[in-house]
Amino acid sequence: MASPRHFLQLKDLSREELDYLFERTRSIKARFKAYQRYWPLQDRTLVMIFEKASTRTRLSFEAGMHQLGGSAIYLNTRDSQLGRGEPVEDAAQVISRMSDIVMIRTFEQEIIERFARHSRVPVVNGLTNEYHPCQILADIFTFIEHRGPIRGRTVAWIGDSNNVCNTWLQAAEIFDFNVHVSTPPGYEVEAERAGLYGTDHFEQFADPMDAARGVDLVTTDVWTSMGFEAENEERLRDFADWQVDTEMMRAARPDAIFMHCLPAHRGEEVAADVIDGAQSVVWDEAENRLHTQKALMEFLLLGRVND
Repeated sequence: MASPRHFLQLKDLSREELDYLFERTRSIKARFKAYQRYWPLQDRTLVMIFEKASTRTRLSFEAGMHQLGGSAIYLNTRDSQLGRGEPVEDAAQVISRMSDIVMIRTFEQEIIERFARHSRVPVVNGLTNEYHPCQILADIFTFIEHRGPIRGRTVAWIGDSNNVCNTWLQAAEIFDFNVHVSTPPGYEVEAERAGLYGTDHFEQFADPMDAARGVDLVTTDVWTSMGFEAENEERLRDFADWQVDTEMMRAARPDAIFMHCLPAHRGEEVAADVIDGAQSVVWDEAENRLHTQKALMEFLLLGRVND
């Protein structure tokens, strides 16, 4: 039996394969908008394993699998033997014999890597502490829809150097664009954790306004990610000067767009008039999780499709 392809980090797929996914996303999205039935994954089953709470990840994967003609099964670790100490390796052996593809949203990246090593079917990273590759698939596709190719462009990441930031940095290496990162002291990017091999596409800025100056895209995330709730009060103080507001957007290019992976806290990491303003593409970005993940599942299960 051939080894399955997994999507645990963005760099698990080549630039050519990612470009192919974006082309498939265009086609799949166009069919969705035209109410055309497209069931290439009929009779296939997706198992979704959640150790962290979710809205967009569950909805986009579950709806996406149904729209491709398959079915989706939701498992929460609190309600399964995984939450009672069953080894990840054993769970992978069993679950992958009863399904066609598995999506996992968990804490340490090591957990999903251990699962994938013992899985007979493709495994997709729905979010870990280290990476969020499905989000960045949607983000880059959204940029391409609005502004064309991302190669040579500049993205400003403002705020915490979290899993989404890490994946933007991987994307910059793959797609040949630049990322300006500005974090408060003590929250800087950890190159090894981000999986960076060079710094040609990445620059850190102490002042967030300097990071945003002249960029094509400004993006951010909540100041307190899941698992860091105990630090919330401290983070509110530390990040107070890292809010994306209208002044920061004015420092960017006039045609710059704003993204946020959601959920957003208006008045904290982003001002309401930015996320609800004309430069914001967050709702297109959120919807595109659905379409890019459909293209991803199709590719992992069927390979390249010509239709």
